[in-house]
Amino acid sequence: MKIELKVLGMNCNHCVDKIEKFIGELDGIKSINVDLKTKMVEIEAEDYVSISSIKEAILDSGFEVE
Repeated sequence: MKIELKVLGMNCNHCVDKIEKFIGELDGIKSINVDLKTKMVEIEAEDYVSISSIKEAILDSGFEVE
């Protein structure tokens, strides 16, 4: 399954690394692509991964999901 989320508050590569780390810790994540310019995060995940768990991981990393 492919998920796209707009993430607010990202402004540097450290932010990208942090988001990738927190989302990547979830079971079932295949790939993460963070576009700093558009503030979009594209996640490829197994079907059993919930969008709410991904949003929670982003919030836990210190960023907001729009």
